[in-house]
This record gives sequence, C-alpha cells and structure tokens, in this order.
Amino acid sequence: MTAAPRHAGPGREEGSAGRGAAATIYNSAVAAWAIAAAWEIGALDELSRSRVLDAELFAARRSLDPAATIGLFRALASVGVVRRQGPMITAAGAFDEVYQYKSFFHWLSRGSAELFRQMPSVLVSENRVGQFYQRDSAAIAYACREIDQLCYAATFWDAMQRLDFDLSHVADLGCGSGGRVLDVLARYPRARGVGIDIARPALDAARAGSSSAGMSDRVTFIEADVLDLEERPELADVELITCFMMGHDFWPRENCVAALRQFRKVFPSARRLMLGDATRTPEVPDSDLPVFRLGFELGHDLMGVFLPTVADWESVFDEAGWKLVRTNRIDMTVGEVVFELE
Repeated sequence: MTAAPRHAGPGREEGSAGRGAAATIYNSAVAAWAIAAAWEIGALDELSRSRVLDAELFAARRSLDPAATIGLFRALASVGVVRRQGPMITAAGAFDEVYQYKSFFHWLSRGSAELFRQMPSVLVSENRVGQFYQRDSAAIAYACREIDQLCYAATFWDAMQRLDFDLSHVADLGCGSGGRVLDVLARYPRARGVGIDIARPALDAARAGSSSAGMSDRVTFIEADVLDLEERPELADVELITCFMMGHDFWPRENCVAALRQFRKVFPSARRLMLGDATRTPEVPDSDLPVFRLGFELGHDLMGVFLPTVADWESVFDEAGWKLVRTNRIDMTVGEVVFELE
C-alpha cells in the first residue's frame, strides 16, 4: 500500500525537514537575544578575532554555566551565525554581517526589551499617559556608542575638519556614556568638554570612562533634561554643540523650534551645532526594510515619539535661528543624517 502524502502545514514547504516559517521566525527571535548576550560576554569579539572557540573552555574562563553557554551558541547556529560541532564553535556565513550590526541587536534585546515586552499594554490608548513605558538607559547607551561609531563617526569627523575656529569648549547633548565628548577631547588636547544627559546610569558610565581615560579634569557631566536646559556657568564658553541620536526627542515641530532657540540662549558662545540623527523613511516597502529600521521605527511609535523626515528637519532651522551649512546624508539603516548648523 502506498502511503498517503504528507501535507505541509501553514507556511511550511515540503522537504523543509519540519522547519517552516513559524520555526524560522521563532528561532530568529531567540537568536536575536543570543546575539546581544554573546556580544556582552565577549564571545562575538573572540570569534571575530580567532574565528573558532571552544565553548566549554570559554565558559570556564568567563565563569559561565557550560550548558547554558552551549545553548546560546546553539541559538546562533540555528540562524547560520556559527557552526557547532560539540563544544567547538566556528564563525559561519552570517557571522561577519551580524558582528557588524551587533549593537542593533543589543539595542533591541537589552535596551528596549521591556518596551517590546509591554507592547500589548502600550498599544492601548488609555494607557499612553505619563511615563507609560520603560527602557534600560544604560544598555541603550552601551549600544549607542557602537552605533555611533558604525553609522555616524566618519561623517562627524569629516565635519569636524571643516570647523573654521580653534576649538576650546565642546558640549555633547544626550551624551550617554560619554564616548563622543571624550573622543573630541582626545583629538583636541587643549579643549574642555561638557556632557549632558537625563539618564543617571549612563552618566555613571561616562564618569567612569573619563576617569579611565585620564580626562576627569577636562570634562564635566551634568544630569539634566536637554529639552529643559537653563543657563549655567559650565555652558557659557561652549563653541561647539554636538547632539547625536536624540534629536527626534525634540519634536513635535513647535517643541523642536523652542528647543533649538533655547540652545542659543544657554550656549551664548556657540558657533556651530552638529546634529546627527535617524529620520523616518516611509517610502521603503515593508518587504525591503533593512536591519534596525523596523525595530527603531516601531519602538518610537510605541513610545509616542515623532520621527521627522530630512525635509521636516530642514524646515525648522531658519525659524529657530540656525543657518543650515550642510546636510550630510548617510542612510545606512535608519535614514541617518548629520546637519552642520551655525
């Protein structure tokens, strides 16, 4: 008797060895968490250097549970990031691309985990009052320092070469863990800096970083809301203002204009503002979304944060008292752009 043919379930193709669309999506979700964890524990960096590691020895060196560590690498193997043969782990075909974008996975799985976990509640209109969501500010800062290097750094330093004055004082708004202001001070050894952020855990990391870099005497970190800044002595001599990856928090439009005008009062000596941020790109089809864009745009929709387009930004500068010198489009993943203003 000939056996009746088996029919594939929804989303499953014949010959898929039991792995259909649902399994692919599910395993990818688990792997996203594993990628973020593997970066934080140093596994991705070690694989990037050596291309192979012994998971059991790695776990022993890092005081990790060996079974759980093998499970983490199994999650990575399920989506082609690594190959696994017993405890031996080898970088596979997807590794280099995932390693390049590891900070995006960290932003999602570590920094924004609670926001996405609470999606059913956050979607309800009556719940969207006050501070109705939570994110991990320290984890966001950890990811954003790498995101900054990947997406913005080259364009930023090109813009810095176009400064037409000798820099002595710089302020970084939304400084996070302090990476940008410390990098500027390293390149301008006579300059002094100020970092401003609302997140105390990020500022704790910034102060620790400045101490490790031997720059504690050259930089001040201030816990304050960038959107509610007041004049203070530490800001009076600032010539260059930098603000990256938080400009969308200035919006809607009337709030953005007010914030940019306030910066002129708070920083009376400012000669240049470098504003780098992601922008909304509604023209990209749902089926062609690059890495990070979906999570970034959905995350900000859940938080009720308006994401301006490049045209939205360019429409506010004159009204706010700033002259647009140059628009630098990057468009790596989330419509990144750097505006040079004076």
